[in-house]
Amino acid sequence: MPDGYGLPTSSDGMLTWDEVEDRLRASRHYWLATVRPDGTPHSVPRWGVWVDGGFYYDGAPTTRHVRNLEHNPACTLTLESGTEVVIVEGVSTATRADPDDLGARLAKAFEKYHPEYAPTPDSWADELGGGLRVITPRRALAWFAFPTDCTRFSF
Repeated sequence: MPDGYGLPTSSDGMLTWDEVEDRLRASRHYWLATVRPDGTPHSVPRWGVWVDGGFYYDGAPTTRHVRNLEHNPACTLTLESGTEVVIVEGVSTATRADPDDLGARLAKAFEKYHPEYAPTPDSWADELGGGLRVITPRRALAWFAFPTDCTRFSF
């Protein structure tokens, strides 16, 4: 960040990754930013869950964001707050989830939205994963009390 923002000069008070992951798990509203093949940006709100260090969500192959990601998997995931900020930069890839392991944990995590409409553990077991995607983080930036706890993470 530019000089003059008042960022700390030591690691005192910086956030831990556990604190940031708590926010990622608890959130119900996320924004996903991708890039169209012509280089212009695209942003869309997404429901999803943070499980095992990644953001899992689904999207039909025909959606604009999935078509963008198939062309360029780089993306940015943010929470909706502009004051308690989490920005995750990473790559999104299609995946699948075995019903007895990851699928069961994903189904349970998705209950945070509407339990009666939550996916079943076998929703993402087929070869194509039923549209399941995961964002694997490469970098993250977070602050809950800017500028005193502004923290960057690399993976």
